[in-house]
Amino acid sequence: MNFVEELKWRGMIHTMMPGTEELLEKEQVTAYLGIDPTADSLHIGHLCGVMMLKHFQRCGHKPLALIGGATGMIGDPSGKSQERNLLDEATLRHNVECIRQQLARFLDFDSDAPNHAELVNNYDWMKDFTFLDFAREVGKHITVNYMMAKDSVQKRLNGEARDGLSFTEFTYQLLQGYDFLYLYQHKGCKLQMGGSDQWGNITTGSELVRRTVGGEVFALTCPLVTKADGTKFGKTEKGNIWLNRNYTSPYAFYQFWLNVADDDAKKYIRIFTTLEKEEIDQLIAQQDEDPGQRVLQKRLAKEVTIMVHSEEDYNMAVEASQILFGKATKESLEKLDEQTLLDVFAGVPQFEVSREMLNEGVKAVDLTAEITQCFPSKGEMRKMTQGGGVSINKEKLEAFDRMITTADLVNDKYLLVQRGKKNYFLLIVK
Repeated sequence: MNFVEELKWRGMIHTMMPGTEELLEKEQVTAYLGIDPTADSLHIGHLCGVMMLKHFQRCGHKPLALIGGATGMIGDPSGKSQERNLLDEATLRHNVECIRQQLARFLDFDSDAPNHAELVNNYDWMKDFTFLDFAREVGKHITVNYMMAKDSVQKRLNGEARDGLSFTEFTYQLLQGYDFLYLYQHKGCKLQMGGSDQWGNITTGSELVRRTVGGEVFALTCPLVTKADGTKFGKTEKGNIWLNRNYTSPYAFYQFWLNVADDDAKKYIRIFTTLEKEEIDQLIAQQDEDPGQRVLQKRLAKEVTIMVHSEEDYNMAVEASQILFGKATKESLEKLDEQTLLDVFAGVPQFEVSREMLNEGVKAVDLTAEITQCFPSKGEMRKMTQGGGVSINKEKLEAFDRMITTADLVNDKYLLVQRGKKNYFLLIVK
């Protein structure tokens, strides 16, 4: 496979230094991509870069995932209007280990193949580098004029940031540049990849390699992924979509991809899966023929959920989706972990009920029409139950005065009331 051709048809190339494609055709190349460990999980904003590394390895080249343990202590000014909070060493070490485990789902770190992936941390080579040594060995090779010309610096200096640009942040491009030099010298790394907002930092690195040791290195960036309406990709009202299941449940993760717009699905399925062009073209043709079936979104959600989580998590997410829209059972409800259950019913009215009351038992009509407001009146609740239109935990309620107790609870805490086909209420026992 030709790496550049692969990225081109997937829409994953923004800028590429001349000579990059020729280098990749000539030899097995080592390339790196930097990831800022400001959290203990990647989010889907990182995924385009991670997929670049994955495709790079699939094409026979050697990927290095660089975790910025040192640069993460400073914060990259690119695309930011405020300086970041600085992290302490213990937090960074924790974050790095968590990110390593997530990357292992995408990259082969453990085989004895010549192009097995490696994880490197720039803290390892920066921690003993004194300021004086850095100024002598790195600082003297790059002029302030060169650094000032970078877009990331100009934007911050021209009023986009309230407090300007600190010296700490100003030095970031030199630190990232030194990473390229170090990896060129110690790992034979000739290519740096990243998002298009990193172009300034990447070219500083290539310039540093040229000026210090006369080496020729290359650069390739991917576009920053956006939504069809131009807004930022990967954020919801609740914030980032994380790869860590404790921050974003597999169900919520699956739902994010399932609900993307048609135009976005056509773009995302190229970027975020390893499906071949022919299959993707067929899926797009099916989608255009019958958009209502959402075949693209379903396939995209399946591929990415399995890749990030597992097939088991994907199956559970599909099953959880059926609870709102399909013929689920009480067993289906009981299979869900608590977070998924709360995610599924995040938009429905919720009521708190005391455990003491359920220990003694309470009539369904009193519980749903008096203690809570699932029904506007007892009369309506009775009438609807007699017509077969009321369910408790997905089981049809046969008698309006049936006693409801703690034995009816799902996960010993929840009771799902359904009024008609589409109206749900979640009772939470405290």
